Amino acid sequence: MYHESIVSELLDWIEHNLDQSLTLDTIAAKSGYSKWHLQRLFKSFTGQTLGTYTRQRRLTMAATELRLTQNSVLRIADKYQFDSQQTFTRTFKKQFKTTPAVYRRLDHWPSYGMCPKIELEAAHEQPNIQPVAVSEPEKEKPELEWMGLKSSTPSYHCQKTVWTHWKPCSDGVSSKSC
Repeated sequence: MYHESIVSELLDWIEHNLDQSLTLDTIAAKSGYSKWHLQRLFKSFTGQTLGTYTRQRRLTMAATELRLTQNSVLRIADKYQFDSQQTFTRTFKKQFKTTPAVYRRLDHWPSYGMCPKIELEAAHEQPNIQPVAVSEPEKEKPELEWMGLKSSTPSYHCQKTVWTHWKPCSDGVSSKSC
């Protein structure tokens, strides 16, 4: 519960600082955890890595700004901390399957590639449901039938007492039917 609130606060902080330089070092310093532990913690609650989530959120905000403003692609790339317009275009195309300029001019606003903000607080709104352990019904032990013997044993190993029930047939072949 405590770790979930830390990750939730970190998600809010990242959301408000997407236009700032967010390195793993700065995010770890903000959280108070080591980089290694923070990445493990973040992935366990969100299902994705810290770097991937931050990059996808930046690109989502950049895509929104492309559609809602007349700012140049270079200005938007610079605002969301991309090294160059080429780097921005390359990563934008990986996520949205089109270049920023084409994305801006589309007749419709596609939702493909958009990464919504992760909200961990929604888990607290649901009632606290405890998992129920379900076990398989105990299976009956199979009967052991071998060389004219029939016995229900706790294991598949023959017991010495079973051999006393064996009857040889008159023709010398052992069988249950004798």
